Amino acid sequence: MSHSTMLPSSNKQEWTPTVDKAKEVADKAKETATSVGEFASDVATAIGAMASHAASEAGSMASQAACDVSKKADNLTASAGAGIQQWAHRLSKNAPHESVLGSASQAVAKSVEDGGDYLEHAKLSGVTEDIAQLVRRNPIPAVLIAIGLGWFAAHKLRR
Repeated sequence: MSHSTMLPSSNKQEWTPTVDKAKEVADKAKETATSVGEFASDVATAIGAMASHAASEAGSMASQAACDVSKKADNLTASAGAGIQQWAHRLSKNAPHESVLGSASQAVAKSVEDGGDYLEHAKLSGVTEDIAQLVRRNPIPAVLIAIGLGWFAAHKLRR
C-alpha cells in the first residue's frame, strides 16, 4: 500500500475540501475554547463571591463573639461590684462604730462600698475607659508604674 493513495493528489482542487474541513474544525475548537474560558470565568467569579461571602460571615461572627464576650465581662464586673458592696455593708455592720478604730473601719467600709458601686455601674468597659483617660493625663507616672509592676512580676516569677 503506498502513501500516495491515502493523500489527495497535488491538485489544488482536491485539497480544498480538506482545508475547509480543517478550518471548520479550527473554528469549532476556537468556539469551544471560548466557551470553556467563559465557563471558567463564571466559575471563578462564583467561587470569588462565595469566598467573599464566607469571609464576611466569618468577620460578622467574630464581631458578634467579641461583643458577647464584652457583654459577659461587663456583667461579671457588675456582679463583682454588687458582691463588693454587700461585703462593705457587712463590714460596716460588724465593725466598731465608735473610737478611732470605729472611724477607720467605717471609712474603709465606705470606700469599699463606693468602689463596689463604681464597678457595678461603670462595668469593665467604663473602668477601661477611665484608666485610658488617666494614662493619657499622666503618661510618665503610668509608664513608671508599668515598669515597676513588670519588674515586680518578673522578680516574683523567678522564685
